[in-house]
Amino acid sequence: MDGSGSGQERTALVVEDDEDIRALIEFTLQTQGFDVTAVDSGLAGVEAVHSLDPDLITLDLGLPGIDGIETCRRIRETSDAYIVMITARDDEIDRLIGLETGADDFLSKPFSVRELKARVNALFRRPRRGPALSVVPTSSGEPEHEVLEHGPLRVDVDGRRAFRGEEELSLTRTEFDLLTELMRTPARVWTREALLRSVWGTDWATDTHLVEVHVGNLRRKLGESREGPKFVRTVRGVGYRMESL
Repeated sequence: MDGSGSGQERTALVVEDDEDIRALIEFTLQTQGFDVTAVDSGLAGVEAVHSLDPDLITLDLGLPGIDGIETCRRIRETSDAYIVMITARDDEIDRLIGLETGADDFLSKPFSVRELKARVNALFRRPRRGPALSVVPTSSGEPEHEVLEHGPLRVDVDGRRAFRGEEELSLTRTEFDLLTELMRTPARVWTREALLRSVWGTDWATDTHLVEVHVGNLRRKLGESREGPKFVRTVRGVGYRMESL
C-alpha cells in the first residue's frame, strides 16, 4: 500500500516508549507511504492527535504515565483514526479492554514487519460489495450518495455519517464499516469469518473476537438494551444479521 492511491499522503502517529520499536514502526510505515510522527508517551500522543488528525495510530499498551488503554479512550473522544494497539502481554483481558475503548486491531510483541504491514493494509482495505438500498440524487438526477436505511437507522456511505432518527451516531471507522456491511444485505446472516474478510480484509480465523467486541460496541452506540430496541441479531452458532423491523 502507498499513499498515492487517493492522491493524498496518509498520516500516521506512532506512540511507543521503546526507542528501537518506535524506530522500526516508523520506518515500516514510511515504506508504506505514510507521513509518520512518533512520540514516546500517551499524553504526547493525545496532544499530537489534536494537531495532526492522523489516519492511523499505533499505540503501545504499556506506556509510562497514562497507559495505552487510557490514551486510546482519550483519543477516541476526538478521532476516528484506525488504532492498532501493541502489547508485550498476551493477555486476552487487555485485548478486550483495548477493543472496547476503541482500538481496531492488536499486535503482540515480538511482531514481524510483514505482520505489521499486513494488519495496516487490512485496515485500509475496505471492499464494498452489494447493491445500494437507495441513493440521494443530485439536481441533475445523477446519484450522489449511497444511503442505506433500516428502520430509524440511516447510513450515508459516501459521506461516512450514520444516524438513528435525527441523532448522528459517533462511530469509529471500523464500527461504521461494520454497520454498513450489515445494512447492505440486511437479510444475510454474516459469519464472523465472513465479516473479518469483508470489513477487516483478513482471513485470520483466530481474530473472530475482533468481530464480537466491535459488534458489542456498535450495539451500545445504536442504543440497544435488554428492554429497548434491537438492530443487530445474533444468530446462535452462525453470526449476525440485521434484525427484522
